[in-house]
Amino acid sequence: MDLTPKEIVEYLDKYVISQQNAKKTIALALRTRYRRMQLSAELQAEIMPKNILMIGSTGVGKTEISRRLAKMMQVPFIKVEASKYTEVGFVGRDVESMVRDLVVASISIVKAEKEEENKEKIENYVTNKIVEKLLPPLPDAASESKKDDYQRLLSAMEDKVINGEVDDRIIEIEFAKTNIEFNDTNLPPEMAKVQESFSKIFTTMNKDDNKKEVTVKDAKSLLKHEAKSKLLDMTSINTEALKRAEDGGIIFLDEIDKIAISAKSQGRNDPSKEGVQRDLLPIVEGSSVTTKYGVINTDHILFIAAGAFHLTKPSDLIPELQGRFPLRVELESLTEETLYKILTQTKNSLLNQYEALLGVEDVKLVFEDAAIKAIAKLSHRANEITEDIGARRLHTVLENVLEDISFDADEYKNKEFVITANLVHEKLDVVVEDDDLSRYIL
Repeated sequence: MDLTPKEIVEYLDKYVISQQNAKKTIALALRTRYRRMQLSAELQAEIMPKNILMIGSTGVGKTEISRRLAKMMQVPFIKVEASKYTEVGFVGRDVESMVRDLVVASISIVKAEKEEENKEKIENYVTNKIVEKLLPPLPDAASESKKDDYQRLLSAMEDKVINGEVDDRIIEIEFAKTNIEFNDTNLPPEMAKVQESFSKIFTTMNKDDNKKEVTVKDAKSLLKHEAKSKLLDMTSINTEALKRAEDGGIIFLDEIDKIAISAKSQGRNDPSKEGVQRDLLPIVEGSSVTTKYGVINTDHILFIAAGAFHLTKPSDLIPELQGRFPLRVELESLTEETLYKILTQTKNSLLNQYEALLGVEDVKLVFEDAAIKAIAKLSHRANEITEDIGARRLHTVLENVLEDISFDADEYKNKEFVITANLVHEKLDVVVEDDDLSRYIL
């Protein structure tokens, strides 16, 4: 991903308002990975990733930044919650499964690229198979004139298949049974291989090809899977995916504060927390993890951790784990002005989403600027007097404002409905100022 830090921040600015320090830190970390890959192999091995710890209340943009990173990057990326892992020996997911998830994500990326590279071959394979069914081949003894006529018919039929003119025709197709793919990354690799072995045995026991009568349209989809399995070299794809995960993989570890234990807590030896930290440590430091696709080294995987740290502090993590996240960035709480900008300046903002949704019912929804400011002000007020849930409060507030118009949308068909500041205050003033109502409704 050859994007400069400024370009990365510019992209994130479209979706996340403020939090410039967090964007800058992440942009630099991503660019450093690109720079490292341009160096000699000897120097690459020496340069370790600078893992990042993002600290901030819920709803300030930590998860949104990770979501947008996943969409913009062509590198293996996964987002996991630290709270769903348990110490080895206890029921639950072990921390190594996150690395196996990363490998699966990497395989998906490489496979999609190879499919795009071989798109023409795959389409030709599918077209030829269908044309064979629609236009049986001539016998060998056919005359030259018949063969010339047949070639013209063949060319015309190929065009019809490609253009979808015969999509409704019924044909009988045969396709080989495929093995079931097991991608349960929580299973030990040995167990996953045993499962796949059983799958192959059962497939071999029934060697007969599947025969189905389907439309040409459905046949295109079914035969595409067969074409991919025959034309793509999965061994080289898996090898390439492992290398990409090792050199460019990113794991976003959310809710890391949930596995920290306060010094005041009596449960310092809680296996579901401190034990998870101890298990996580070797992976973040760098170790070899066995997957069913091969062994992957985690030395150069970038870890971005995030947490609210309301009840705990980063210093409540075990010292060794703290040291593995040298870059710390604190995200700011959202102000009234920031909430207003989130509603008006982000790409595909909530307001745009509601306008599009009601547009389906032929209702033109219009928000006055004063109404948007009132929504931002009341959302900020609700965050102050109850729990601060950041930008997520906007979802709740907008649902309350638009509930009636959304329910009665059929009555406003082909009409314009204006959301005014008075309407917003009428819907929300009583709820926001009543502490008990706010806690249950907003």
